[in-house]
Amino acid sequence: MFETVLVANRGEIAVRVIRTLRALGIRSVAVYSDADAGARHVREADTAVRIGPAAASESYLSIERLLDAAARTGAEAVHPGYGFLAENAAFARACAGAGLAFIGPPAEAIELMGDKIRAKETVRAAGVPVVPGSVGSGLSDERLVEAAREIGMPVLLKPSAGGGGKGMRLVRDEALLGEEITAARREARGSFGDDTLLVERWVDRPRHIEIQVLADGHGNVIHLGERECSLQRRHQKIIEEAPSVLLDEPTRAAMGEAAVQAARSCGYAGAGTVEFIVPGDAPSSYYFMEMNTRLQVEHPVTELVTGLDLVEWQIRVASGEVLGPSQKDVTFSGHAIEARVCAETARVSGDRVDFLPSAGTVLALREPAGEGIRVDSGLAEGGDVGTSYDPMLAKVIAHGPDRATALRRLRAALAGTTVLGVDTNVGFLRRLLAHPDVVSGDLDTGLVDRDAASLVPADVPREVYAAGALRAQARLSEERAEGPSGWADPFSAPSGWRLGGTPAWTPHHFRVPGQAPVTVRVREGEVAVGEAGPAGAKLLPDRGAGIALEIDGVTHAFAHAAGPRGTWLARDGDAWHLTPHDPVAAALTGGGGAAHAGTLTAPMPGTVTVVKAAVGDEVAAGQSLLVVEAMKMEHVIAAPHAGTVTELDVTAGSTVAMDQVLAVVTPVAPLEES
Repeated sequence: MFETVLVANRGEIAVRVIRTLRALGIRSVAVYSDADAGARHVREADTAVRIGPAAASESYLSIERLLDAAARTGAEAVHPGYGFLAENAAFARACAGAGLAFIGPPAEAIELMGDKIRAKETVRAAGVPVVPGSVGSGLSDERLVEAAREIGMPVLLKPSAGGGGKGMRLVRDEALLGEEITAARREARGSFGDDTLLVERWVDRPRHIEIQVLADGHGNVIHLGERECSLQRRHQKIIEEAPSVLLDEPTRAAMGEAAVQAARSCGYAGAGTVEFIVPGDAPSSYYFMEMNTRLQVEHPVTELVTGLDLVEWQIRVASGEVLGPSQKDVTFSGHAIEARVCAETARVSGDRVDFLPSAGTVLALREPAGEGIRVDSGLAEGGDVGTSYDPMLAKVIAHGPDRATALRRLRAALAGTTVLGVDTNVGFLRRLLAHPDVVSGDLDTGLVDRDAASLVPADVPREVYAAGALRAQARLSEERAEGPSGWADPFSAPSGWRLGGTPAWTPHHFRVPGQAPVTVRVREGEVAVGEAGPAGAKLLPDRGAGIALEIDGVTHAFAHAAGPRGTWLARDGDAWHLTPHDPVAAALTGGGGAAHAGTLTAPMPGTVTVVKAAVGDEVAAGQSLLVVEAMKMEHVIAAPHAGTVTELDVTAGSTVAMDQVLAVVTPVAPLEES
């Protein structure tokens, strides 16, 4: 067994690996970039080494700096986690060359399975069924189009070199193939440094089911059952569970054996996952998609139903041990479901929802606990969440004797999860888990995208604005009472005192991102939100970090944190950022007016990667003008109407803040007032 292991990763997976290292009595070494100097994984490790600036290419992706950190700390092995260099064959070889054990599969297996084209050919030869698709590597755009026509629409474009949904494009219209191939190549090149694509038949309403495998260096390979990963958005998993309600025992056994054969076909060792696409109406007709040659994000659900620590077995196998459990030793208990907590903002546009990366400082944090609840997290109060890395912050996992219990526990755990200071998807996940089709188990990979708009609240509840205004009013009173003079000017009282004793309204103006500004009027014992009439309201006694108010006889409680740009409130997994709004300044600048309806702003903090227009260009409604990227996610900025580009304030490579003005498109004719 190793004495010291370097964890070549960050965030929640680094914290997770360190936990097992500590349990095994192994000294842990963390690495960190300048952006992560105060991160939780740095604090929890026995030793930590700075490896460079925030840019991943100069820190977490620098093989030279990682190997230097290992040498300086006396590490004997490296655990790559997932993401970054976890599936990089060159890194595995470099570790071996430096005399370090790579806690993962052989470089040859990574290389083979990392090339989706070669992987399909290899497992097909081993008797594993594969999805019909293009044959051969390095296909030109023209050949990809020809292959798509031969397969028949719709088709799925996929990068050969990567995963995680990045660069994948579902194409239903043959006329769009050229444009989508260009976009898929660009994203694949940016994410993986390789723009090689393949094309596969798209299975309508498919299920995404994967099999966890474990193998040692002595020829032993077992599987640990399946995980259902069909709840995805933009091909990225957000909810995973074990077992799948779709499979019967014969299909489960057949898929498990196919996964074992796939692992044997590439000489695999360690923990890995074989992913299958499964028609929901014919689960026995499963197809191999790819093999992930690393630990999966969703590994906790397998750990909870099998009782095995997959990180521990990765370490033991890498140290040369024989795999302990045999296939007959693997047993399953109950049901487990995982939800991925990500830093993102949901923006609704018609019936579509864009999940955009968010950033900020964690002002307040409460993570759930209780029977059957596990949290894998990299979060800590005071920590900064930026856009340099993957948006996943934590995972909340629930285990129970059956699926209904696990679902109920997970919904309750998400309701008890509070992250203030940065937008997250916690409330969205909680509503998704209550979706009738999710509850019944009638899943497919398109469910989230189809129904996402119904899972994002259209409006901010009035009690949120009321709580913000009452808290602001109370702060004004506190500041007035804390003044240096013993006398208080009655005309400065926020209660609106006037001659004659008649209380007047005090207005408070707020804006929640993605919503129109709202004015809340307050006077003693009453509040009026927007155009609504007055309602009886009052703050209740202080609850520490929270706010409680009574409005129309109903009590509402919120978690609360004050930030540099306003107030954060949260309850039941949802959070709202109330920022002060100056209606006079907005009127002077034309904010929200028709003349400025063509102002295009950054929907997220990030980097402008593509600029397709110039000042003076005539553009059509919906025409793509710019591309903004954050956390390896692209967002296209399109013209809201036909017109002329009259301002363009960025170039390719520009770093932009959320809501920063990017361009202005002046309409051909004045827009009618709505």
